[in-house]
Amino acid sequence: MAKQISELKLGILGGGQLGRMLIQEAINYNLTTLVLDPDADAPCKHIANYFEIGSITDYDTVYNFGKKADIITIEIEKVNVDALEQLEREGKLVYPQSRVIRLIQDKGVQKQFFKENDIPTAPFMLVNSKEDLSSGKFPFPYFLKLRKDGYDGKGVMKISTAADVKNAFDAPTLIEELVHFEKEIAVIVARNVNGDIKTFPMVEMEFNPEANLVEFLISPSTYPESIQERAEKIAKDIAAGLNITGILAVEMFITKHGDILVNELAPRPHNSGHQSIEGNYTSQFAQHLRAIFNLPLGDTRSISNAIMVNVLGERGHEGIAKYDGLEKIMSIDGVYVHLYGKKYTKPFRKMGHLTIIDQNREKAIEKARFVQQTLKVIS
Repeated sequence: MAKQISELKLGILGGGQLGRMLIQEAINYNLTTLVLDPDADAPCKHIANYFEIGSITDYDTVYNFGKKADIITIEIEKVNVDALEQLEREGKLVYPQSRVIRLIQDKGVQKQFFKENDIPTAPFMLVNSKEDLSSGKFPFPYFLKLRKDGYDGKGVMKISTAADVKNAFDAPTLIEELVHFEKEIAVIVARNVNGDIKTFPMVEMEFNPEANLVEFLISPSTYPESIQERAEKIAKDIAAGLNITGILAVEMFITKHGDILVNELAPRPHNSGHQSIEGNYTSQFAQHLRAIFNLPLGDTRSISNAIMVNVLGERGHEGIAKYDGLEKIMSIDGVYVHLYGKKYTKPFRKMGHLTIIDQNREKAIEKARFVQQTLKVIS
């Protein structure tokens, strides 16, 4: 007889806030959770059943950690894929699969996958070094992205003139046409081992231009049904094309002409799905667990209008975190607080998020604006 979910050990590479929220959901299934992270004070430390301090990019560390688990998953893409491949060869279940992680680790390979599978994306060119940028084959302005290790807006720069090339990354990069988009959107899709696929409703994002991080998210989207259906179909096509097991966040742009272009993928729970904890019948974290343990996928419909606000460290503050205005925002109906257990703040560090629920969309947005201006993370 197959083991029940509560008898299995889930290994998580990375102990940040995504792992923390995944564990908070896993507790409901009596799952045993094991976490590997290099930070002794990682957010997962105090709620995992087993916490190991170690590098998630070191082969031996990842391999030996993985041997302790029945199923291994990730909360960040920058992990040692060679170790995961070896664990798979030895019969361990790794979700998302190591081949999917390897593809997504390299933005250039990601783009090639889009091109080969007729997934709409901005025109691009792959370059190996700064010298290649001087060829002038790609017209200014454009975005330059590091092919590897870019995360949360890092590893991206705008190149407007030949003078900017002097300060460009001197590493394998991706040149991408500067797209004049109307809105950044995202669809989270889940696929289980059986191949069942479900999407969450499309969401719209507002970015903090200085930090290049999602600051404000609105769910469900107000775009016409036809656009939402197109975005969800693209997400399903990508999940099926990758043959992925688990959650996949598909970040996209809507252009001024109504076209949808895929920006990039994240094969894990994602910032664009945090509102699902209170705002949907099934959260992204519950859905990821259902997918990787090959359980029936949950109902992804929205319960209510949900606005997600990232709680970022204030500019000019670095040190032990204090939350100014917390009591004030907690006096408002429909405001849900999620702090990530990070002891120290620094400018624009993700310290938590807030979800605001209201049946009246305009009221939800109004409350979100207020809490965004009221809660400050200082030192």
